[in-house]
Formats: sequence, C-alpha cells, structure tokens
Amino acid sequence: MGRTVVWSLYALILALAPLVFTSSLSHSLLSQMGIAIIVCLSYNLLLGQGGMLSFGHAVYSGMGAYLAMHTLNRVSGGLALPVSLIPLVGGFAGLALAGVLGWVTTKKAATPFAMITLGLGELVWAMALMFPGFFGGEAGLSGNRVAGSPVWGISFGPQIELYYLIALYTFVCTALMYALTRTPLGRMLNAVRDNPERAAFVGYNPQMVRYLAFVMAAFFAGVSGGLAALNFEIVTSEVLSAHRSGAYLLFTFLGGTTLFFGPIIGAILMVLAFVLLSELTQAWLLYLGLIFIVMVMLAPGGVAALIMAQLRLARSGGLRRLWPAYVLLLASALLALSGAAALLEMVYQLQLGAALGPELRFMGITLDTQAPGSWLGALCVMLAGLGLFESRRRPFVRAWDEIQQAIAQDIKRREVF
Repeated sequence: MGRTVVWSLYALILALAPLVFTSSLSHSLLSQMGIAIIVCLSYNLLLGQGGMLSFGHAVYSGMGAYLAMHTLNRVSGGLALPVSLIPLVGGFAGLALAGVLGWVTTKKAATPFAMITLGLGELVWAMALMFPGFFGGEAGLSGNRVAGSPVWGISFGPQIELYYLIALYTFVCTALMYALTRTPLGRMLNAVRDNPERAAFVGYNPQMVRYLAFVMAAFFAGVSGGLAALNFEIVTSEVLSAHRSGAYLLFTFLGGTTLFFGPIIGAILMVLAFVLLSELTQAWLLYLGLIFIVMVMLAPGGVAALIMAQLRLARSGGLRRLWPAYVLLLASALLALSGAAALLEMVYQLQLGAALGPELRFMGITLDTQAPGSWLGALCVMLAGLGLFESRRRPFVRAWDEIQQAIAQDIKRREVF
C-alpha cells in the first residue's frame, strides 16, 4: 500500500509540475531534470547497486544521443518511425556499445574497473573528433524534432509536449530500474558488490553479473541520451566527455547512492547547478567542489541519507528536542558561508572581472575589491559564523548521541519482547 502511494505521488508530481511552473524556462528545466533522473539512476545501478565506479558512463548516454539524432534526421527524410520511439533507438545504441565494451570492462572490479572505463571513455571521446562523418566534428549534429506526421495532433514542437514524453519515459524507466533492484539479478549484484568471492562460491559468475548490470545501465543511459537529443536538437562531442561522466558521478553521490531515490535528488541538483547556479556566479564550479568535499567528509550517504535520518529522528520524537539546535547551527553555518562566499566572489572579481571594475553586488550589498573594509568585513562575518557554529556543534553532537543511544536501546527492547 505504501509503495502504491509513493509511486502514485511520483506520477502526480511528474504530471502536474508543468502546470504549476508554467514559464518556458521552467518547462525546459523540468525536461532536463527528467532526462537527468534517468541517467543518474542508471549510473547508480553501477555505483550504488554494483559497487562499480565508472568514469565513462557518458559514453553510453552520448552514443545514444548520436544514434537518436541520426535516426531523427532519417525520420525527417521520410523514415516511417514515430518520434516518440526515437529514445528507444538511443537505448539500444547504448546497449549495443556496452555489449561490445562491457565484457572487457567488467573483467576487473574496483580500481582496475574504474581505470578501464576512464580509458575507454577517453578513446570514444577522441573518436568523436577523428570521425566527423558520423559525429559531426566540432559542430556536432543537429536536427528538428518536429519530424514525420503528428500523432493525435502531437508534433513535439511545443516544449510542454516534449516534457510529457520525457515524463512518461522517466516514470517507466524509474519503475523498471526499481523493479530490477528487486529481482534475483539485482540481489546478486548487491552480493557481488559486497563479497564477490562468496558469490562465486555459491555458483554465480561475478563477471557475468557485473556485465548484465553494465549492459542494462547502458540501455537506460542511452534512453536518456535519446531524450536529450530531442530536447536540445543538437549533439556535440561534449556529451561523450569525461567532464560529463564526472558530473554523473558527483551528483549521484551527492544525492545518495545507498537509497534508490538518492540519484533522483542528485539529478535535480545537477540541473539546478548547471543552469541556475552557473548564471549566479562565475565560481560555481568551485562551490560544487567544496560541497562535494563537505558531503564526503560529513555525510557520505548523501542528501537522501540525511533525509531518512531526520525522518527516523522525527518518528522517535528526538526532533522536537533537537530542532532549536538545528536552527542555531543552520543560522551560524549560513553566516560563515556568506562571509566565505563574499571573499571568494571578490577574489573572482579581481582575477576574472577586472574589466567590470572593482565593485560587485553580493546578496544585495555592494562590495569594493579595492576597499580594505570589504575584505575585513567579509572575513569578520566568516569568523563570527565559524565561532558560533563551533560553540553550538558540541552540545548538538552530545544531544544527538544521547538520542541515538535511546533509539538503539528502544530497538533492543522491542526485539526482546
């Protein structure tokens, strides 16, 4: 019953989101989020479910995008194929490429696996520039998604029509990947991740399990690439780059690899960072790197694990005791971060925005990179925030430990009785 409610709510959000956020920018962002959800979930089949750290996952989503674009151009030339099925072409393209490269890639696990994926990813990316006849060279390939005959009056020209196609694929692919994690193959993939020797001892070939998961993940990545080709109507070699694979890794990890819905959160954060954060500041990549470091050190389970921890805390009643401390910690952390961000923005203004003058606007305040007062003020704000944070952190940690011990004791009592 609970799962039915969750999946119904998920479908409802996908259906109503463009009706709540009605601007063209919102529809574009929602479309990109749907595409990112599929590819991040597919990446987590490797990383979270199978323990396979891949640095070349963009190869399969990118190849799906290229084959989808070639197919779209054929449809424009008269091929009798509905545009709505073109993402499946991308999926089978990713599956075929993974079928060839995956057997070699999955012969090894852990670090050798990661290095093999990195090498193959760089190889395919280099081929994109070496064979312009297929990949389009530096200009890439472009097409027009308004191709063929409209079906039921739907041409996919308006962004909202394409969004609902992406939403449908997103829901179906999410459901299929969730179902895959519940199959014997999904369970055995977890076993190979945790102890491949024991999995081999009970009669399963760890390489074959990894290979099957690798191919399936590539299929879903290819579907996301096909949807991206329809959405942007252009495909360049950047979709195959290590930079794109690194983005999948970073945001899947930030969302959380231990819980199924973690990559969904990571995908939403990825789109917001690439589209909105990059417009707000030139230092957005630096901020992303710092956030990643902080999450690795303090919350390796990602945002999803943090959410689940708070839900468990709320059910136990501990959140009522801790929420004042939460507010104080958050306020002091924001104070420290605002001071640090002001310093970073002034450094970037000195290095990259010299032609714009010494002044910049930050959080409604005018800062002058040539005025010592601006630097001193930002430094004082940061130090004050750090001091307040440290003064509140220790009592918070003590209270947190006491609550966790109480929860553990309560669980033990329930097991006894």
